[in-house]
Amino acid sequence: MPYYYGYGDFLANNIYCVLLIPVLLLSLWAQFQVSGNFRRYSAQRSRRGLTGAQAAEAVLRAHGVYDVNIRPCRGSLTDHYDPRDNTIYLSQDVYAAPTIAAVGVACHEAGHAVQYAVGYGPVRLRQAIIPVTQLGSKFSFILLLAGMFLYSQTLFLAGILLFSLTTVFQLVTLPVEFNASHRAIETIESQYLLEDDEVYGAKKVLRAAAMTYVAALLMSALQLLRFVLIFLGRNGNRRGGGRE
Repeated sequence: MPYYYGYGDFLANNIYCVLLIPVLLLSLWAQFQVSGNFRRYSAQRSRRGLTGAQAAEAVLRAHGVYDVNIRPCRGSLTDHYDPRDNTIYLSQDVYAAPTIAAVGVACHEAGHAVQYAVGYGPVRLRQAIIPVTQLGSKFSFILLLAGMFLYSQTLFLAGILLFSLTTVFQLVTLPVEFNASHRAIETIESQYLLEDDEVYGAKKVLRAAAMTYVAALLMSALQLLRFVLIFLGRNGNRRGGGRE
């Protein structure tokens, strides 16, 4: 292996490792906050007694959306909105639970349904790039590994470009998630789905969940930076006549 290849990779990997530590800590903190806040506010029954399903329905009605199904699903924190069948799926801890956490999570998922109903720009963009993102996720590491071990800058660059699609997807996801939470909290307050002091708990649950998306974006961006540094290092040494 030519020396400049090894040095370029070594430098990029060291920068990656240094930056990885705070990103990993943020990711672990976000996961801890999600599980901790969800568990805490799942133990607190809301005074109005609305279940997650009822709260989600209230959000839909408040925005004039009436054609979305709400169904239970298995697991914990598996709540999601599926635009393919226009259905909100709520986990067993949310669907029939009259708790502060259940109301917050269910209203967030209803916020996603509203986004699709009103044609919210970022969610339409995210939906449009899903096919190319899946392509990038499937083939990027194959090209990156091939380019790395075959010392092919062309293959490596192609892998970087494909991998960058996943980072773009994570970036587009942020406004989608923050907006869904904003719609949820706004409706909770305007429709009095929770008492004023209970809204604080719902906000904590949703803010913690939002931080997991921030951490995912930073992790993806950091990996992309690592690959770009390796590419630039190898390319610069190639131009500088670094071959043995």
